[in-house]
Amino acid sequence: MKISVGEALSALHAHEGKTFLELYRHGSVSVEIYQPVGQDLQQPHLQDEIYFVISGYGIFQNGEAQYPFQPGDLIFVPAGREHRFLEFTGDFKTWVIFF
Repeated sequence: MKISVGEALSALHAHEGKTFLELYRHGSVSVEIYQPVGQDLQQPHLQDEIYFVISGYGIFQNGEAQYPFQPGDLIFVPAGREHRFLEFTGDFKTWVIFF
């Protein structure tokens, strides 16, 4: 299986108004594309997750810590931890892998 960023974004944009879309699931692993608009409203998740930043820049809040992010960065968040993307550029998008 292979999913390009372009294919993922086309699928997401076909679901008007959605900021994320699950593209793959196998067992306890799922892969999503995520492109928030304006602000990141997500809540803590029940699974661990990894973000692979595709494009855009900003600040990531991971529990009490905050740090800058950029394209190519990998960010890990353990299950149940409060987190969000802050002050991100309009071109921000990321892969999300839950496991």
